Amino acid sequence: MSLFWRIFSLNAAGLVVAAALLLGPVTVSTPVTSGEAVVVGTGLVALLVANAAVLRIGLAPLARLGSAMATADLLQPGARAAVAGPAEAAALITTYNTMLDRLEAERATSAARALSAQEGERGRVARELHDEVGQSLTAVLLQLKRVADRAPGELRAEVRQAQEATRGSLDEIRRIAGRLRPGVLEELGLLSALRSLAAEFTDHGLPVRREVRGGLPPLTGETELVVYRVAQEGLTNAARHSGADRAELTLGPAGNGVELLVRDNGKGLAGTREGTGVRGMRERALLVGATLTLTAAPGGGTDVRLRIPVPGAPTGEGR
Repeated sequence: MSLFWRIFSLNAAGLVVAAALLLGPVTVSTPVTSGEAVVVGTGLVALLVANAAVLRIGLAPLARLGSAMATADLLQPGARAAVAGPAEAAALITTYNTMLDRLEAERATSAARALSAQEGERGRVARELHDEVGQSLTAVLLQLKRVADRAPGELRAEVRQAQEATRGSLDEIRRIAGRLRPGVLEELGLLSALRSLAAEFTDHGLPVRREVRGGLPPLTGETELVVYRVAQEGLTNAARHSGADRAELTLGPAGNGVELLVRDNGKGLAGTREGTGVRGMRERALLVGATLTLTAAPGGGTDVRLRIPVPGAPTGEGR
């Protein structure tokens, strides 16, 4: 029943009862006696209380809908307002839930296109760095070697320094190209790529203890790339923003899927806002139906946990 008919029926019933009483045993004289005032006042209070109860019950679903709308986040999909209450409220909540379904589907589609384009652009930049800039620096190294072989003794040391600086730049170019386009992921698979990623961060000042277990259920190429990018972004945040001096990288079976955990001992989540890196991780997780959570790590720091359901995977004990 709609809210209109609930209130109208209640008021109509109250007025019919009042009219029947006035036409029957109840009378109102002039001046009004104390007994008559009590009867009329009691009836009025009862009608007001009943109206307030009907309105409170009828409007409660709209209040819940307002709360759901205020907390809706397309990067954390699945939450829906419960369809309940009068017909108008139920229709409004159903329309809102349908709209949210459409928005989440459209966002997932647009995010997939954007991330696919981003990966394509990363691959193009990585190839240009490796093939063009890398080859140019290699040619410079060869020229410097020839110059060093012919240079007089007082200049040879400076040419050697230029060689080392150029070699360091070439190594840095290769490292950047490798991060933009993880060739080891394509060539050797996810486990080797994560081991290489942990070793890279360890070499650059953030010791990473890794535990990459075998026996994973088969993952698609898109899922493996999502796992790698989330691990990469989690370790990058730990190295740049958290103030951590060590981190952990764990990947293994969990429940009916796979779980990735990146843990650091930094300053934690208190007083921090989610930046573009975390939003990017959430969008990548949505592409493969995964769940990304950020929580406080035991003893301080941050846990970045990615759970990926794998259809048909055997159910085991989760972490």
